[in-house]
Amino acid sequence: MDIRRIWLDRDWVGKQQWSDFLMKADLIPDDQLDFTIGIYDQEKLIGTGSLFQNILKCIAIDSSYQNENLLSRIVQALREQLQEIGYHHYFLYTKPKTSKLFRSLGFTEITATTELVFMEQGFPDFEDYLTELKKHRTKTKDNAAIVMNANPFTKGHLYLVTEAAKTAETVYLFVLSEERSLFNAKTRFNLVKEGVSHLSNVVVLPTREYMVSSATFPSYFLKDQAKASIAQVQAVLDATLFKEKIASILSITTRFVGEEPFSEVTKIYNQAMKKTFGSQLNLVILPRKQIGEEVVSATKVRALMEQGNYAAIKPLVPPKTFEEIIKQKNK
Repeated sequence: MDIRRIWLDRDWVGKQQWSDFLMKADLIPDDQLDFTIGIYDQEKLIGTGSLFQNILKCIAIDSSYQNENLLSRIVQALREQLQEIGYHHYFLYTKPKTSKLFRSLGFTEITATTELVFMEQGFPDFEDYLTELKKHRTKTKDNAAIVMNANPFTKGHLYLVTEAAKTAETVYLFVLSEERSLFNAKTRFNLVKEGVSHLSNVVVLPTREYMVSSATFPSYFLKDQAKASIAQVQAVLDATLFKEKIASILSITTRFVGEEPFSEVTKIYNQAMKKTFGSQLNLVILPRKQIGEEVVSATKVRALMEQGNYAAIKPLVPPKTFEEIIKQKNK
């Protein structure tokens, strides 16, 4: 039995074999992968595992080879690849029935739904993130949360935060830490912080890898290319993690989101939150802010940037955001 890399982007026969193997194991072949390996008994594929960034995915073993210790060989090979490219903290999705096997290999459960268990290994880990959040915890009890990418921060985002701040004692405003946006994480965080600095009951925090990230909700970043069925499962996982592990730490009773007329994935996320939160958390969906006939959105701002229409951008964003946009233009 030998381990080989499967080049999914160029080996069509290998990809078809891999895809059929996963489907037989009741797993959905994932398009979002950087690296895939297979274990072969001569030319027969008997086990596989993949990586996307620092996430272990699509791990399956042929049922007739379950006692061959193949799982630990696959995980070890993937770990070695991760360490080679500089990752020392990684995540894993698995089905509830197999989570015990991964626990025996050193993975810790973060959260679980009926369909998925989300696990991690390495540091800094989820407990470190919760410790970070506790340092910013206020003594108030009727608190709200908003999670935003703010790519870039607009007057629409500001409207959402301002409305939440009117009703909640404290608003915990989480800015995505994921580096998959036009504006990098540090810039987005600083623009949000600057934009809400006049609101004394708003605390701005990073999401790290535990809210709307490549680890918890990769479909969010695919937008129109995302498969609705996969987005649905991931959205429920992300909402469950927030409800069960984060909201309680910060006494969050309400989550505010903007209405989503454009993005199907965001619409799926809003629906998943509503269902997952149940009676434990309120979900408040606010209509999008309009300036004249125009709905304010970051998508619109980015489109205007591509067109070079900076005059049309100015009314849609706070001054600091506009300064940053002009800076980007001049780079």
